[in-house]
Amino acid sequence: MRFVTFFVFSTMVAHPVSAQWVIEQSPTAANLRGIHSLSGGIAWASGTEGTVLRTADYGVTWQQCAVPAGAEELDFRGIQAFNEKTAVVMSSGPGNQSRIYLTTDGCRTWELVFTNPDAPQGFFDAIQFEPGNNLFGDVLGDPVAGKFAMFRTQDGGRTWSKFRDYERASAKDGEVVFAASNSSLLEVRGRTFFVTGGSRSRSRTIEEHQKHDPFIFERFIGGNLPLARGASAGAFSVAAHLGPGAWYSVNASNDVVRPVTPDDVFVAVGGDYQRPEESIGTGAVSTDGSLNWLASETPPHGYRSSVAYDAASKTWVTVGPNGTDISTDDGRHWRPLEPSAGEPVGADKNWNALSLPFVVGPNGRIGKLRAGALAP
Repeated sequence: MRFVTFFVFSTMVAHPVSAQWVIEQSPTAANLRGIHSLSGGIAWASGTEGTVLRTADYGVTWQQCAVPAGAEELDFRGIQAFNEKTAVVMSSGPGNQSRIYLTTDGCRTWELVFTNPDAPQGFFDAIQFEPGNNLFGDVLGDPVAGKFAMFRTQDGGRTWSKFRDYERASAKDGEVVFAASNSSLLEVRGRTFFVTGGSRSRSRTIEEHQKHDPFIFERFIGGNLPLARGASAGAFSVAAHLGPGAWYSVNASNDVVRPVTPDDVFVAVGGDYQRPEESIGTGAVSTDGSLNWLASETPPHGYRSSVAYDAASKTWVTVGPNGTDISTDDGRHWRPLEPSAGEPVGADKNWNALSLPFVVGPNGRIGKLRAGALAP
């Protein structure tokens, strides 16, 4: 779902935490919404006008990649990288403006591998691959004919197939997905998981007997989210901190057994992007696998488009147009992360998407979390 980007400058609330984002030199003025950070200093970013960026030196320098042929006016809102040479990038737009491109030569050349088959309808919102697995990935799109558009690859993004239509994949009236930061979709513990907004703000889960068969649905579960609701409101991003327990198993009768894993924490953020200063309904947390959610007792202090978990410091980080917040109690309470003395005013603001340690935003804005900013 498309939406407008707002540039907001505001006064922070009390009890801020210092140390912040280091603003990096960027080779573009594009609006950046996609960011994927890998190990070894490699990260890829994407945005408007067919923009793709890449770094292999921890963000010291960012290379502007070749624009895929015919993609000069496309909005690349999602990117997933496998290494320094290989990545897939997803454009969001109505009809055939929603596409997927693949590079295997370090972004010197691109291959168009998939175009929205529901044109003139449809709108791609997010693309994600299974953690640690470069073969299996999913694309999520706005509902078409009342059902969420969902596609899967089993060969690293070279080919894509549409999920079989089941009534369990139906969207509720007014339910939408937001293409804000490529983080409304999540792959965890063999599940495909996403969050929605609109007139209903919900979490959605697909559980399958055979995760890698795109035509077998076991369950399609929905849980209500205590976040803002409305045409421009809802859940925009979700992340998970997984505990040591297994999420599901299959018994002798081939039934899915779904034990609760209390150590698994899910955090969703959002709000109303047309009212970015409003803090009501901007954060929620679940500790039972997304079936039940509680609103953050102290929510992020404005609309938030992206959230991530830093395992080293056991800290959640969320960003948006009017600032950055952190939580050290699994999303129950949030406090602002402000610039340190000597850092640029507004270093905490005007961000779209996170993939720690990097953050991206409008006008080619790229930041990197200062080393030691989040104390263990």
